[in-house]
Order: sequence, then C-alpha cells, then structure tokens
Amino acid sequence: MRKGAEYEVFVQTLQQAILDSEPLFKQKNIQVERNKKLQDSRGILREFDLYWEYDLAGYVYKNVIECKNYASNISIEKIDAFIGKLLDFPDLKPIFATKMGYQKGAKEKAIKHKIDLLIVREQDSTKDWTDKDGTPLLREIHIGINMNCPPRILDFRPTLDRQWFEANDSINVSELSFLSGLTNEIIIEDIDKNETYSLHELTCKATNLPFGKSTKRMDFAEGYLITKFNKMKMTSCEIDFIQSEPFKMSNVIDFSKELIGVIEYLNGGKKKAILRSGVVKDR
Repeated sequence: MRKGAEYEVFVQTLQQAILDSEPLFKQKNIQVERNKKLQDSRGILREFDLYWEYDLAGYVYKNVIECKNYASNISIEKIDAFIGKLLDFPDLKPIFATKMGYQKGAKEKAIKHKIDLLIVREQDSTKDWTDKDGTPLLREIHIGINMNCPPRILDFRPTLDRQWFEANDSINVSELSFLSGLTNEIIIEDIDKNETYSLHELTCKATNLPFGKSTKRMDFAEGYLITKFNKMKMTSCEIDFIQSEPFKMSNVIDFSKELIGVIEYLNGGKKKAILRSGVVKDR
C-alpha cells in the first residue's frame, strides 16, 4: 500500500473511532468511507479521500477529508486545489488533514473558506504525555512482585519419651504408625507453652530460614505427638526443611502502546487521543 493510502486508512480509523464514541453518531451507525466518488454539478465523478454522512432533524450532513501525508507543512497551493475541487459541492463540509502542520497563508485561507484544519498523527513521546501546564502524565507503571513461599518439610524425626512408654505398657511400640498421615493430620502439642499446631501450620510459622536445606531442633518439657492413630509423649524432634528463594516477577504496563493516534483541531484549539480500545480522550 502506498504511503498516501496508508495515511488515509490511519485517518479513517481515528475518525471512525471518534464517531463511534459519540452516542448520537453511534446510534446512526455512521461509516467513514475511503475513495468516495461523488457527482458534481456537471455530472462529473470526483473522488474524495474520506467521506461520511448522517441525517439530523431532517437534514443530511456530508463531510469530506482531504488527506496529505507530507513531511513538511501544507502550502497555500494545496488549500487552493482543495477549494477548487469543492466549488461544485456546496453542500459538503470540508476538512483537511495532514501530519505536520500548515503554512501561515494556507491556514488563513482555509479558515476564510470554512475548511477545518486537522493535524492527524501518531503520538509524540514529549508533548502528548504532558498536560496543558507541562505536568507529565502517567505513561508507565512498573510492577514488581516478590512472593515468599513457605518452607517444605523433607523429614520429621521425633524422639519419643522412653519413660512415658514404659509407664504406658499397653502401647506396642513396634506397631506404632505415628507418621502415617498428611502434614495437617500430624499434631504437636506443647503443654508447657500451651500451643497446639500441625506440621503444616509449623511450616507457616517457620521464619528466617536460610535458602536451601536446613534442620531445626525443638525440645519439649512436656510435649505430645498426636496422629489419628496415637497420642505419644516426646522429648524433642528434628525437622528438615527446604526453603525456596522468593519468586520474583516484574511487569511494565505501557499506556503509550494503547495510544494509536492523536487529532489536533487547529480551528478549535482542541486535541483528542484515540486508544486501541476505541476510547477517545480529550487532551
């Protein structure tokens, strides 16, 4: 596609988004057409870059945009050519669009002939991200997430109280299955500290462990190991932990990637920014 045609499509996209954002126009399902051929008063077909029409209160309003993808300001000769083309179309609302700007004489003549002047361009990383007072607008959000994972228990080795077992001779030590169960089913009861917690809860309480593998020893003045099968007194236990390093994730939300183009209305001193989502914002 030639550059001129690419620019026409670009202007068409932005203008369509603006029409779609207006409740009144959205209800009428107005479509911006490219390369529209209109018949002049002498019966000759003339082509316009962009065209759309709508009816309001019994009147049909017709609009055309002349698009020029020039790397320099529009000269008065280009405005003259557009005026000449419009002579046989008194019912058209003329609009001129370019990406750079207009020479002084061109701007004055366009205003005199009631031609709306637009600068339709891609975003400018400097002037489109500051407000009227020059205050920078939010352009990027940098998000950093550090997720600390709880340690995992690799091995649990309780030391049972021999004297307690001798006093409770009804328990057959050889038949004990005290480690049979999930970590939330194996309970430690510390009578001296008035605490009761499962191995699962213990992993959540374990803090300041080094990264990698480590062993923690716990001694009990009066402690019990409780499973769904038994309750046994123990004097201490050793627990092997493994602590993973924090999970780190970063993300950048770049709002500039959502901004596809800007339209400056030179006659009215306004500016609109059009986002990929179709949202139109006044700037």
